[in-house]
Amino acid sequence: MNIKVLGKGCKKCNMLEEHAKQAVEALGVEATFEKVTDINDIAEYGVMRTPALVVDGEVLIAGKVPKASKLKELLKK
Repeated sequence: MNIKVLGKGCKKCNMLEEHAKQAVEALGVEATFEKVTDINDIAEYGVMRTPALVVDGEVLIAGKVPKASKLKELLKK
């Protein structure tokens, strides 16, 4: 699983990354994490509000920071 956190590195971006890591750990799956901070790269995903979470090329979350339990549900699918 390839997970990208899109955002400029703000507190919410870091929180989203931490929640995603907690969800991955709880699921017991392997994942690589990458931070995407360049605004042009973020725009390529069609994301207008950050932070955003991209999993295997698909934008799952944009503009909010769900709890790890919610991310766990999304990552199971």
